[in-house]
Amino acid sequence: MSGDVVNLRQVRKQKARSEKERQAEQNRISFGRTKAEKTVTRALNDKAQKAFEQGRLEGPEDGPEDSKG
Repeated sequence: MSGDVVNLRQVRKQKARSEKERQAEQNRISFGRTKAEKTVTRALNDKAQKAFEQGRLEGPEDGPEDSKG
């Protein structure tokens, strides 16, 4: 009976560390974007918003509630 002695506390801590590392890797993939990527996204959103506003028939200050009367 020459089995290896295992410290369960250390095993639990190692498991927790590996789980945290796995979660951190997922977060880096999901949320990690460079400043350049954020800038490009912001510029594209601004361009799309301007194109949307140009296609409006009414101005943003004109609304159906103003024409009641």
